[in-house]
Amino acid sequence: MRIVRTVADVRAAVREARSQGASVGLVPTMGALHDGHLSLIRQARADNDLVVMSLFVNPTQFGPTEDLASYPRDEARDAQLAADAGTDILFAPPVEEVYPSGFATTIHVAGITDVLDGAHRGSHHFDGVATVVTKLFQMVGPDAAYFGQKDAQQVLVIRRLARDLDMPVRIVACPIVREPDGLAMSSRNVYLDAAARQQATALNRALDAAETTVRSGETGADAVIAAARTVLTGAGIEPEYLELRSAEDLAELDRVDGQALLAVAARVGAARLIDNRILEATP
Repeated sequence: MRIVRTVADVRAAVREARSQGASVGLVPTMGALHDGHLSLIRQARADNDLVVMSLFVNPTQFGPTEDLASYPRDEARDAQLAADAGTDILFAPPVEEVYPSGFATTIHVAGITDVLDGAHRGSHHFDGVATVVTKLFQMVGPDAAYFGQKDAQQVLVIRRLARDLDMPVRIVACPIVREPDGLAMSSRNVYLDAAARQQATALNRALDAAETTVRSGETGADAVIAAARTVLTGAGIEPEYLELRSAEDLAELDRVDGQALLAVAARVGAARLIDNRILEATP
C-alpha cells in the first residue's frame, strides 16, 4: 500500500492505474477504523482493480461544540488495517491540501438535509459532508464510492449530490456492521465507559422492537415508534430523534408502506450515537 498526501499524487496514481484499464473504488473515511470501515474496503476490493481509501478528519462537518479536537486519530494503526483489508492507495492529506487559503465554496443539498441529523446538528454538518465528498470525487475520480448504511441520511445526501451534479460515480451503501451484542460499530464508541457501553445496546434493541411490531402487522408510525421508545425509556435513554421516514427521500411517514427508515440518535454517556433500520411491511 502506498500513502500519498497531495491531490497531485493521488491523481497521478489513479491516472497510472487507469492507463492500464483499471477500475477505481474510493472508500472515504475519517480514520479510527473499525470492522465497519473494513467491510467497505473489502467490498471495494471485490469490485475494483484499484482501491483508494481517504483518511481525513473533515473540520467543516463539525459544529463548534462537537468533538473535532478529541476525535480519535491514529494514522499508523489505520494504515496497517487499511493495508490488511486490501487498500492500494491511502490518501491522507493535511487540512491545507483540502481547504487551501482562501477556500470559499460550499455545497448545499436542499431538502433531505433539513431533518434528522441536519435538524439537530445544524445545516453546516451536511454542507461539510457534501463539500468534502465533492472534493474527494474530483480529486480521485472513482468509478464507485463506498459508504456505510449506519449513516443512512448521509448515503441519501451523497446519492442526491451525485445525481444532481451528474457525477459519474456509483454510490454503494454497505450493510451496518454490529458488535456481537448488537451495537452498531462507530468510531465514537471509544467514548463509552463500561456502563454506557451496556446502555447503548438499547438502540439496536429498540429497532428490533419496532421491527417485531411491523412484522406482527401493526404498521402505523405511532405504534412502531412507541415500541422503540419503550425500550429506550427502559434503558434510561431520551433520544434526540426517533422518526419514521421514507427510505428514498426522508419524507415523514404515518405508516410503514413499502420500505421505511426508522432512524434514532441519542446521547449515551459521552457519545452521540446514531442507528437505523429499514422496515418493510409484509403484504
